Amino acid sequence: MSNENEPTRPTPPATFYGSAGSPSDSPRPPHAAVSDETARLAPFLEAPSSPTPPGRKSSRARGAGVVLASMALGAIAGYGGAATHAALDDEDSGSSRDGDSTSQVINQPKSSSEAGTVEGVASQVLPSVVRIDVSSGSGQGSGSGIVLTDDGQILTNNHVVDGAGDGDTIRVSFADGTRASARVLGTDPLTDTAVIQAADVSGLTPATIGKSDNLQVGQQVVAIGSPFGLDATVTSGIVSALDRPVNVGSTGSQGNSTTYPAIQTDAAINPGNSGGPLVDLTGSVVGINSSIRTAGSSSGAAGSIGLGFAIPIDEILPIVEQMKAGETPTHARLGITVTDATGAGEATAMGALVREVTDDAAAGSAGLQQGDVITRIDDAMIDSADDLVATVRSYRPGDEVEVTFVRGDDEQTLSIKLESDAS
Repeated sequence: MSNENEPTRPTPPATFYGSAGSPSDSPRPPHAAVSDETARLAPFLEAPSSPTPPGRKSSRARGAGVVLASMALGAIAGYGGAATHAALDDEDSGSSRDGDSTSQVINQPKSSSEAGTVEGVASQVLPSVVRIDVSSGSGQGSGSGIVLTDDGQILTNNHVVDGAGDGDTIRVSFADGTRASARVLGTDPLTDTAVIQAADVSGLTPATIGKSDNLQVGQQVVAIGSPFGLDATVTSGIVSALDRPVNVGSTGSQGNSTTYPAIQTDAAINPGNSGGPLVDLTGSVVGINSSIRTAGSSSGAAGSIGLGFAIPIDEILPIVEQMKAGETPTHARLGITVTDATGAGEATAMGALVREVTDDAAAGSAGLQQGDVITRIDDAMIDSADDLVATVRSYRPGDEVEVTFVRGDDEQTLSIKLESDAS
């Protein structure tokens, strides 16, 4: 498979965080749209091929410490809050007193769990979210997953189960407290997705699959998963941006990049959320939580700074069906090698600069040439090489697209039928 549609520019290393939030030695290129000097992009949980660094606690141990500390602080804060309330609150119809007692009973209504609320979404979706623990000879990792079928097919991230082979263990923990072993049905490193099969289970609650194409910036969404091993954690936020090109590194012998047009959200996402669902307020899955941006140096633990990224569900459903059927996933390709036009001396526009056209590729047959700068695919603006790769991967082989490019001082448009990378 040729290294087509791939950026060729050198990129500074980013940090890949393990399950305890500690950096491993695996570099991850930064997000093209954010300054390299101020942030890093990393998948949430270590793939089991990377052992936990010496001297670091596991995510479960760290999570337990966080919980214990939080419980202690919560008890103190709760007591102080109650004391302050009793001292300052005036008598009203919503409180009662018994003699000289200063205690009060507030008639607090129960929070609504109706459809269209975060509570309602949590009630609906939690039974369809699982925790995945992977143990191999080279280390341990964990993440989250989405139940696809009542007999145990589960969607997750490739980096959650990457490296699990013969003799390794994958365990799935369900919402009702039961557990089961699982095996990998298929993986797709280019989109960072995988499907696993839990053994000897039935009667599960499959998630409702929505349409990511219906999302709008500012729309409220909910993320569910097991950050730092804390099962069934629910956070909420909004859609911060759509079609954000996210590049989390290269994979395979050809060096093809794991790049996708992500949903950006400020819902709190942390290590362990990988593979869990991003859902809208109807409770429908619109994305797979997959990566986060981290601030500061690479020596600290990864954690949410409000810049999380999910793989849109629409783009990967055909690939999921291929993996469920045991087939090798296929992707659309133009048959070119590109780099960022910005900073390239010969480029005359911002976009993806064509460095090489593969022999007999559709792009070359249609008339695209080395030195052309691609600025648009259909209605999608192309500002960088990552933009082009992410946009092309949102299509399927056989789709026909309008490619707008600049050659010299002239803007031109070609109609190109996208090929498959199956060969």
